[in-house]
Parts: sequence; C-alpha cells; structure tokens
Amino acid sequence: MKKSIKIVSALVIVLLVSAFTLNKTNLNPGYQVGDIATDFSLENIDGKMVSLADFKESKGFIVIFTCNTCPYAVAYEDRVEALNKKYADKGYPVIAIMPNNPDVKPGDRLEAMQARAKAKGFTFPYLMDSGQKIYPQYGATKTPHVYILQKTKKGNEVKYIGAIDDNYQDEAAVNKKYVENAVDALLSGKEIKEKQTRAIGCSIKV
Repeated sequence: MKKSIKIVSALVIVLLVSAFTLNKTNLNPGYQVGDIATDFSLENIDGKMVSLADFKESKGFIVIFTCNTCPYAVAYEDRVEALNKKYADKGYPVIAIMPNNPDVKPGDRLEAMQARAKAKGFTFPYLMDSGQKIYPQYGATKTPHVYILQKTKKGNEVKYIGAIDDNYQDEAAVNKKYVENAVDALLSGKEIKEKQTRAIGCSIKV
C-alpha cells in the first residue's frame, strides 16, 4: 500500500513538473517596455525586403501586427492608415506585419495582402512574417497588437505595447487614443502616461 502511494505521489510530482515546464516553454512574454527590439528583414507586398534600418530619417516606428481576416484588424484598418498619414512625416511611420500562418488562414496569403492593400489604399509597408519568426520575438498575441519603438543610442527601444485605442467597435466612441497619446508624448519629449494596455483582437494563428 505504501509503495503504491509513493508511486502515485512520484507520478503526480512528475506530471506537475512537466506541466510547469510546458507552460513555461509556451509562455513567451517577448519584449517589455524598455527593451531594445532587434531589426528584421521581411517581404513587403511589393516584393521588396523591408527592415527598420531602411528608414534612416525616422525617429521611431509604430509596429502593428495585423492581418486581413480578423474582424478586429479589419475594424482598425482605416485608423491604422490614419496613424501613418498623421505620424509618418513626423518620424513615426506605421510598419504593419502579418503574423498568421497563411496555410491556416488562406485569406492572409501574400496575394490576399496585396489585394487588400490595393483596395484600401494602404500607404504603409504591409509585411509578411514568413516562418512566423518575428511576432514571437515581440511577444505579440493578437491582431492587432501594437509596439511603438523609439530610436535611441542603444537601438530601437520599446516605449509602448498594446491596443490602438479603447473602442474597436466604434471609432466615434473612443475615449482614449493610446497610440496617438504615446507618439504625441514622444514627439514632445514627455513621459508616456499609459505605456502598456491590453491588446484586443484575434489570436495569432499558428
């Protein structure tokens, strides 16, 4: 009886350790505010490879993980375009990255991205995260998921992570424009009041 109890106890411990290890492995916090984001080279919808280093004159970036197929991402398309038009000339262009597995979401294949960008008149790069290597580095989990980077002597420092604003359903009902407030603060040399919010959107498809 005692031997059976010991065996069961040992099995429980093994299972608990395995579950903890698995959870720890799957837990990918990615970048935190204050971290330095590494550069990347991803294919744009025009077939050219794009890196952050290409933007010599920029002061930083509004990196947005987004896609064609998520209703949340679609709801934000016009606002993302508006962000680029407002801030690109001020030094903070939008860099959109499509993180989904296109085999799982055919509507997010490069051809579909090209068609969507043309239909909506996107003025920002719309990049394909081929092999899904970049979004895990950032720790993005949703579409859309925003990372505002600022160029510093140390590199591209993460200054804000989270949502675009506080109402994906109705732009007219937005009370807090998180991304605009953050970029405005950076441009004026002030401290960002809300450096991290909860991204609302669809889970990234692997």
